[in-house]
Amino acid sequence: MTVALPDLAATAALGAAIAGQLDRGDAVLLKGDLGSGKTTLARAILSALGVDETVPSPTFTLVQTYETPRFPVSHYDLYRLKRPSELDELGLDEALDDGAALIEWPERAEDRLPPNALTVHLLTDRERRATLAGPARWRSLETTHV
Repeated sequence: MTVALPDLAATAALGAAIAGQLDRGDAVLLKGDLGSGKTTLARAILSALGVDETVPSPTFTLVQTYETPRFPVSHYDLYRLKRPSELDELGLDEALDDGAALIEWPERAEDRLPPNALTVHLLTDRERRATLAGPARWRSLETTHV
């Protein structure tokens, strides 16, 4: 599925649609070049889940965890990982046991990520858009989004 993201409102709508289906144990993999909107989409998802605090990019902390009314959501940025094994030290398994995870730069540790994750690839070559791929249950985003 491909979704056009011409403005922040469209990104917020996609974030709300993802948040509406997000469940405990889910991972959302946010792929894209620098500046493609990964953190912006993560903020939109967290906002739709009821997080009203400032959501910084976790580039330097590597992970930030937010309490939502439904469950905790951990926001990872794997850009600075040197080895995929470093992900073990960041508590991803525990985060997925307790809640959900939003993971920027997942290609840095793909062999350690859940195979049933929703992958959102943000592209900016001609126009800003997102391609989504994942298990069948995420296909309903096509009917709930924009």
